[in-house]
Amino acid sequence: MKLTDNTKSTLEIGDHIPVFSLKNQDNELWNSTENTSGYLSVVYFYPKDESAICTKEACAFRDSFTAFTDIGAQVVGINSGSVESHKKFALKNNLPFTLLSDSEGKALKKFGVKNALFTSGRETFIFDKEGVLIYKFRNFFKGDAHVEKALNFLKTRS
Repeated sequence: MKLTDNTKSTLEIGDHIPVFSLKNQDNELWNSTENTSGYLSVVYFYPKDESAICTKEACAFRDSFTAFTDIGAQVVGINSGSVESHKKFALKNNLPFTLLSDSEGKALKKFGVKNALFTSGRETFIFDKEGVLIYKFRNFFKGDAHVEKALNFLKTRS
């Protein structure tokens, strides 16, 4: 089933990446259609820059970044933090991948990421080179598990 509107509660395997544009940590506009076309794309949502679990998750993506790029995948993190917050977070933790500011929660809603406790959820989506969802994983408390699960999934496809 293809995603055709914004009323769907969550993305399902086989859905296309939602169309959205957000600013990255360098204050540049990043468009989902243009920036994922032709790439395996690992898009992960996380609640907050600098929180313990989120930092552990981001650093795990950083530490495995070469493994992702060797497979031909790009990594993109998204949350409601500001461009400035993302820039500081990326610099402090030497993050080599894109962080997108979804301050209005538009991408969060389009992906159907569920809230957990009193904050946005933690969920990872992998899209193939045509922008079709091929894998998703949700676990709020195990941020580093997202990296392991995503990388293992991609390695089994190679």
